[in-house]
Amino acid sequence: MQLVFASNNKNKIKEIQLLVPNSIQILSLEDIGCLDDIPETADTIEGNAILKANYVTDKFGFNCFADDSGLEVDALNGAPGVYSARYAGEPKDDNKNIEKVLENLTGTTNRKANFKTVICLNLDGEQHLFTGIINGRIIDEKIGTNGFGYDPIFVADGYEKTFAELSMEEKSSISHRGIAVKQLVKFLSNK
Repeated sequence: MQLVFASNNKNKIKEIQLLVPNSIQILSLEDIGCLDDIPETADTIEGNAILKANYVTDKFGFNCFADDSGLEVDALNGAPGVYSARYAGEPKDDNKNIEKVLENLTGTTNRKANFKTVICLNLDGEQHLFTGIINGRIIDEKIGTNGFGYDPIFVADGYEKTFAELSMEEKSSISHRGIAVKQLVKFLSNK
């Protein structure tokens, strides 16, 4: 089975290909000739996943899935949330986003946070949503060089290392995206 993943993020594509069985071939937007910057204008993580999946299905006619993820920090009332990728403004900059979160948490003892991913699957005219959430905390400084986004400042509950200190395989086995992808894979294997 071929499925388009509505992304050109090479890190995300690698992470997801590791999680799906070999019987499912993941195609990127580039693979189908989509060079468009798909608008993410919804005010929820779920809404953006749906927008991206519908864009590919409507414009290119492919079965596809799209995800949207965000870091939700308790002390920041759920921010950056849906705005995680551009929290510090345009253009997207992981380091500036991290600096803004750390700055906004200065003097705060509540460091609880979670990563949330929603995957929207458009398959044979039906739409399905899968949600993965991993709880953890924000540390005071960046540690680690693996991963992307907020990985260097996020430590999952039950772990001592940041997501950026874990290998891609370790992170994928416990991450928000990993949880949602496992739900997707389970659903597809019953098809």
